[in-house]
Amino acid sequence: MAEKVRHQLFLPKPLSERLEALAAKPGASKSAILTDAVAAWLNRRGASELEDRFSIRLDRMTQAVGRVDRDTHVILETLALFIRFELSIQVPLADNDQAGRAVAAKRFEAFVQQVGRQVAAGRRTLQPSSEQQP
Repeated sequence: MAEKVRHQLFLPKPLSERLEALAAKPGASKSAILTDAVAAWLNRRGASELEDRFSIRLDRMTQAVGRVDRDTHVILETLALFIRFELSIQVPLADNDQAGRAVAAKRFEAFVQQVGRQVAAGRRTLQPSSEQQP
């Protein structure tokens, strides 16, 4: 059993009366009630300190996720506007224009391959040139 230290403390009368009422129940004592109450308070305080430590990091992460979300919306809006623009200015190919369709298929394949190379290399097209990776 742990060594016990005697404390003298003062409680407001209403709180003291509630403590007396609880301690009057069988198997209860003022010391046990106060020990449990102080332990619970200290445990909550410890949890609060952890929250204080991690809240700064969580706030930073929340801000970063917010920026990613905003950037994703900008990228998607840009892509949607570009596609709408391209579709509105491009003349549709005639059904029998096999040469035009072959050129379009080659361009699309080149585009897909370029996207694959950029992603695999970790490069971004919109990075400033000084930040471009070799």
